[in-house]
Amino acid sequence: MHEYEIFVEEINPCGGEKYSKKTLIEAEAESPEAYVKENGRFPVLESAHNESGDVVIVTGDNKGSFVRYTFTE
Repeated sequence: MHEYEIFVEEINPCGGEKYSKKTLIEAEAESPEAYVKENGRFPVLESAHNESGDVVIVTGDNKGSFVRYTFTE
């Protein structure tokens, strides 16, 4: 198990990124993908690394609602 600091941004089609709900949590998981699969409510749309080397996973409902998870170990 790895311990992650996870920055979660919930983005809806009305408010966009400017009005996203932002939450910072700490959790243990086998991997970022395993955490999102177990705890996310939408399917994964994209998985990448940012310039800091953190794992960024974007999930969404294909109707404009997205949740972006940024995992820092």
